[in-house]
Amino acid sequence: MKIKSIVVALVCLLLMSSTFAQTLTIGSFNVRYDNPRDSGNLWSARLPRVAALIAFHDFDIVGTQEGLQHQLEGMQSLLPGYTYYGIGRDDGALKGEHSAIFIKKDAFTIVDKGDFWLSETPTKPGFGWDARINRICSWVLLQHKVTRKKMYCFNVHYDHQAMVARNESSKLILEKIKTIAGSTPVILTGDFNGDHNSAWYQLIANSGSLLDTYNRVALPYKPNGTFQGFGPNLNADQVIDHIFTSSHFSVSRWGVLTDSYNGKFPSDHFPVLAQITLH
Repeated sequence: MKIKSIVVALVCLLLMSSTFAQTLTIGSFNVRYDNPRDSGNLWSARLPRVAALIAFHDFDIVGTQEGLQHQLEGMQSLLPGYTYYGIGRDDGALKGEHSAIFIKKDAFTIVDKGDFWLSETPTKPGFGWDARINRICSWVLLQHKVTRKKMYCFNVHYDHQAMVARNESSKLILEKIKTIAGSTPVILTGDFNGDHNSAWYQLIANSGSLLDTYNRVALPYKPNGTFQGFGPNLNADQVIDHIFTSSHFSVSRWGVLTDSYNGKFPSDHFPVLAQITLH
């Protein structure tokens, strides 16, 4: 009888532990848009490798950048355990690149979702400041099916050339996250087109509201930078793809995933992985 009581108590403790903390594997992955000029690295060859990478590393949530509608549909067809949310940056529907978020269906329920453009008029498609390309941030409010805890996930792709736009985008992101998420836990993933020394990265990293997961582990795994251009930039060590969280999370692992196939890479960016726990 005593042994049975101990077993019941241990089960209760485990259930309580899962209620109060949940460990998640988060990714940020620029999958490279389907460019017919990418000879030797066409999307048709890369698609199964991109999907296999996501499945193998068992991401709970992964923010993707650059995916066109047919690319996202192709990924989901090979990832039946996931659903995604994102809209086209050019028309607010299907046209243009997406900042889509892939989510494990058996782990989360999407409670709310939305988008804003990185511009002076964020509620409608358009480019802002000194940029000449539309840039969008998509977000979801998720509820974990076991713990019932809620968290916001924002995913973004900054402009690759416009200096003013990148700085202003960081200011806008911080403002929008504060307005939309309030005190709810937040994850921000994205291709920020800026390394740890860039002013727009530092605006977020030093904001006091979001923390870079890279800086919160003792031994970040960085065998390479995150942009390699399908190989020519393999000697670069700059990380321009980042995962930030609010202080609700602790971080146990962070790494750049340099997966390859037949001497090639699934994308011109390496994805970033962070293992985080919501307390």
